[in-house]
Amino acid sequence: MIRERISSALDVLISVGLLVVSLRYVTGFWLLSFFFSLQPQLGVIAALGALASLVLHRSRYGYALLAASLLLCGHAFWMQREFLPNSDAAPPANAMRARLLSFNMLGDNFANVGRIITMINASGADVAYVFEAGPLLHHLDALKTAYPYRIGCGVAVDVCDLLILSKHPIENPQFFSLSDLRANRFAIATIRIGGTPVQFAAIHLSKPYFDDYHAEELLNARAKLRKRGGPMVIGGDFNSDTIAPDMQYFLRRGGLQTAGSEPATWPVAAGIFGVPIDHIYTSKDITPLSLERIEDNYGSNHFGLIADLAIAQPN
Repeated sequence: MIRERISSALDVLISVGLLVVSLRYVTGFWLLSFFFSLQPQLGVIAALGALASLVLHRSRYGYALLAASLLLCGHAFWMQREFLPNSDAAPPANAMRARLLSFNMLGDNFANVGRIITMINASGADVAYVFEAGPLLHHLDALKTAYPYRIGCGVAVDVCDLLILSKHPIENPQFFSLSDLRANRFAIATIRIGGTPVQFAAIHLSKPYFDDYHAEELLNARAKLRKRGGPMVIGGDFNSDTIAPDMQYFLRRGGLQTAGSEPATWPVAAGIFGVPIDHIYTSKDITPLSLERIEDNYGSNHFGLIADLAIAQPN
């Protein structure tokens, strides 16, 4: 009797969890957005819970919950595959390589400034995006040798929050406020890789459970990117997984792809079981070569990313 009651209690909890995640298929309601990004993790937890329930007491409902859990989990992984680059695509013979680093360093992470500067300088990145970069404000000279060009932290905008560093000259830089919740958290700059002008965009979105701001900011970012056109690389802290409905819409409408199989970046304590909320996306005229998570979090609550890309050159 006790085993049956425990099994029934597990079934109720699993049912509620599956119902919340399943709502993504009928609504994009912002209050549930965080759970949409957790679909793979919640699917695995629900499947394990269903197995535990079946061990305690076998029932048709328990088997149905197990099947639903596996279905939701499997669909989450299938959705991630949609935006992967074509693994058979070879870069053009005349392509030049470019490396992008993207890292949310955490706005009060003063203790690790020296280590972060060393990491950026040694990364070999052609372009680096740093978010919540305030702690770097009085240490920017230490980055000048490796990265003589920048926007942010006094260049193009006064505030020191979003920072783009470049080994190559920066053309037509623009900062935007995507909503009234956060200012100047989206920047686009043209940077030439060889002879090809590439639009490098850095973005830091609001959290998805702050009303409809996340979806609104994605729509506004898409409008800004469409005006620039051309080969494009957009990276940053999206605060949401690629499989979230508003993220999928953004990628499909923009014709974007991931730079590779996406590693978990947050929270750092969860390691590989975390959520990939930091991303590097490219237009499909760019060939991604690799996407890796920076091994150390350098005191941040996010792991950073490094992507190697092949940029086709004019004939």
